[in-house]
Amino acid sequence: MDRKTLSVLLALAAVLVFFLGIIWIGGMLNPSLQLDETALLRFVFVGIGLVIVFVIYWLTKASGIWQVGTREVVYMAIGAALYAVFSYLFNGTVFVVPSVSQVALRPAIVIPMFFGYTFGPVVGFFSGAVGNMFGDALTGFGLSPQWSIGNGLVGLVAGLALLYPDKKKSLNNVLIAGGVLTLLATVIYFIGRSTPNMLFFDVPNNIFGDQPITLIAGLSVLIGFVLVLAVRFLFGANIDVGAAVTWSMLGNLIGIGFAAVSDIWINGYPPVAAIVGEFIPAAGPNLIFAAVLVPLLVGAYAAMRRQSGR
Repeated sequence: MDRKTLSVLLALAAVLVFFLGIIWIGGMLNPSLQLDETALLRFVFVGIGLVIVFVIYWLTKASGIWQVGTREVVYMAIGAALYAVFSYLFNGTVFVVPSVSQVALRPAIVIPMFFGYTFGPVVGFFSGAVGNMFGDALTGFGLSPQWSIGNGLVGLVAGLALLYPDKKKSLNNVLIAGGVLTLLATVIYFIGRSTPNMLFFDVPNNIFGDQPITLIAGLSVLIGFVLVLAVRFLFGANIDVGAAVTWSMLGNLIGIGFAAVSDIWINGYPPVAAIVGEFIPAAGPNLIFAAVLVPLLVGAYAAMRRQSGR
C-alpha cells in the first residue's frame, strides 16, 4: 500500500475514532447524547459515507490533492475546532428553522467549504465531519453521526475543485449538476408543500407541527442557487471566488442530501418529508451563506497570502 493511500485511510479511520469517542464520552456526561436503538443503522450510513469518500479518492488518486502531511493535519484540527465552536454558537441556540427535525441557521457551514476548497478534500471532510460532531456534543441536543458525515461531504466536494488545474473549465458542469438537483428539490417541495413542521409552534393553539414551511423557505434552495449563479458571473474575473462558491454549492447539495435521505431509513420519514422537512430547510440557508460568506473568506485569505508574500 502506498503512503498516500495509507494516509487517506488513516484520516478516515480518525474520523470514525473521533465519532466513537465523542459518543462514548458524551453519553457518559450527558444522557441526551446517548444514541437510541437506531445507533447501528446510523453507523451503517457512516460507513457508507466513508466508503464513498474512499471510492472518490481511488478514482482520482493520481491527483496531488489527496496528500495528507503535517500541514494538512494542522489544518484539519483548526478547521474542526472552528466549525465545532461556531456550530455550537448557532446550532439551535440562536436561530431555529421550522422543519421535521432540529435544523438551525448555521453560517459556520462555510468553514468546511472554505477549508476544503483551500486545503484539499481530506481537510474539508475532516473539518466538516468531526467539527459537526463536536459542535452537536457541545450543544447537547443529541448526536446524528450520519449528518456529521453529510457535513464532511460538503467540505470534501468543495475540495474536489482542486482536481482541475484550470478551475474555470469545471464550473459549467458543476452548475448544471447543481441546477438539476435544485430543480428536483423545488419540484418535490411543490409536491409536498403541506408537510407539517414539528418545530413550528402555533401560539394560539399551543401545539407543534401543524403548519407547512413558508413559500420563501420552500424555495430557499432555488434562491440560494440563483445567488450562487450571480456570484459566479459577478466575480468572473476572480476564478477562485467563483470556483469556491460553485463547488461549495454542489458539496452542500450532495452532503446535506446524503444526510436527509439517510433519515428515510433511520427515522422512517417518507421521502417527500425528508426532502421538504429536512433537506430544504438545511440546504437552502447553507447555499445562501455560501454565496455571501465564502467570497469573504476566499478574499481575506488571498489578501493575507499577498501580504505575507506567499
